[in-house]
Amino acid sequence: MKRLAILASGSGSNAEKIMEQFQKSTKGKVVLIASNKSEAFVLERAKKFDVPTFTFSKKEMEAGVLLKKLQEEQIDWVILAGFLLKIPDELIRAFPERMVNIHPALLPNYGGKGMYGMHVHEAVKANGDQQTGITIHLVNEHYDEGKIIFQAATPVSKEDSPETIAQKVHALEHRYFPEVIESLL
Repeated sequence: MKRLAILASGSGSNAEKIMEQFQKSTKGKVVLIASNKSEAFVLERAKKFDVPTFTFSKKEMEAGVLLKKLQEEQIDWVILAGFLLKIPDELIRAFPERMVNIHPALLPNYGGKGMYGMHVHEAVKANGDQQTGITIHLVNEHYDEGKIIFQAATPVSKEDSPETIAQKVHALEHRYFPEVIESLL
């Protein structure tokens, strides 16, 4: 049984879907939710599933506090679900090919520093794209450049706003991210 940690910075809707998936899994279990924001709603979601939480600052993460915690908890896989800080190289090296992220666009489009959440959906709308989607990828030293594991697309119409685009992308995230993670184990 693989031990999973989820890193999240915000609401945690993807983290909740992952915790739901792994309640009944024989392959893995979510054993830790870690956040760089003590007010992140993901910490409340974790309580519903009796999953322990851990908060840390950017400075603490860069000093190795998060890595030490993940090692203490004997974590096998690290899942980024709306985690907005750049992962230190030392942390990436500690989980080679075992750290996965989800991005709200079809990479390589709309990836890189500053391209997250509504920024991505606003760019898709501004460029008049006819489709967008999600990319699930391994994490490496560069923003959104790790090996692509899975992509799913959704159409974008002229009537769509960045908010409706976000809703379509969230539906894809919730449907596929938990399943893809389980398939990796």
